[in-house]
Amino acid sequence: MRRHGKYLCVISIMIAAILSLLFSPRQQTIVLAQQPTGSVPTVTGTAAGPTIKVDPSFDFISVYAGPSSFDYPKIGLLLANEAAPALGRARDRLDWIQISYPGVPGSVGWVYGLYVGLSPGAFLPIVDLPSTPTPISTPTINPTLEAAFIGQLTPTRLPTFTPPPPLELPSFNEPASVVTTRIPTGLLIMILGLFGFFGAVISYLRGR
Repeated sequence: MRRHGKYLCVISIMIAAILSLLFSPRQQTIVLAQQPTGSVPTVTGTAAGPTIKVDPSFDFISVYAGPSSFDYPKIGLLLANEAAPALGRARDRLDWIQISYPGVPGSVGWVYGLYVGLSPGAFLPIVDLPSTPTPISTPTINPTLEAAFIGQLTPTRLPTFTPPPPLELPSFNEPASVVTTRIPTGLLIMILGLFGFFGAVISYLRGR
């Protein structure tokens, strides 16, 4: 009986401990976030600068190192409807616009103004023309090598022109008028007719 009483006592103590843990009120700890003590900087938007936009009628346009397609090399392309920041206009070449073009020396390029549209109300400063690039090397021809492949023309005397002898054209002399002493044929016929007539008359008279 004593053992059973000890077991019951131990069991009752364990049940009491479990019940005390389940139903004992808990203190909820509230963790408050730390509030900033300094001023928090605010980001304010700034007005965007002037931009250019490629005319959609072109598939792409070329970007040059300077305001000319003849004096400066091509450095890149802009596709249709692509935009880029506009920096200025070329002095004495106002139809060329300088743009920001990263990835090239100086990060600037030039586009022809008639191929792009400028943002409304944009004012672009005048920019001096950049210096034209100098070629890396000037090609020269070795005279010895040139003479080995290109034959030298020896001067020859031009043939002289000898005019042909003049042509002798035959001349025809008109024959001198010859004085004719012949009797006209009509007169001769009339004389013979008269002789015949007189002969006939004489023969008639003799027959009588």
